[in-house]
Amino acid sequence: MPFQNCVARVFKTAAIQRDAPASSGVYGLSNSREWIYIGETGNIQARLLEHLQETNTFLTSRLPTGFSFELCLPADRVARQSRLVDELEPAGNGRPERRGLDGARRRFNSTEEN
Repeated sequence: MPFQNCVARVFKTAAIQRDAPASSGVYGLSNSREWIYIGETGNIQARLLEHLQETNTFLTSRLPTGFSFELCLPADRVARQSRLVDELEPAGNGRPERRGLDGARRRFNSTEEN
């Protein structure tokens, strides 16, 4: 099942501060063509703002324009993230068969808050 509240939100500071809670859950970053990354964190708002500040990463090379999120208990986050990754197949969640824009194999490494 996709995100429970799959409302597309703009991946910009104002929207993150207004719409993303400082709570435990999973989140997804996307653009008009694909899901880019599905993450899990203890603070959705803070983690999205961190991603927004990244430069020269796999994530920024995919030009994220939107985000979604779902609240969940800390004990359930990793399992929910895994289910969403299996279903949505985001480009940056470490599947070795995924390839970057230049055709090279890519693995998105991100340190998540617990």
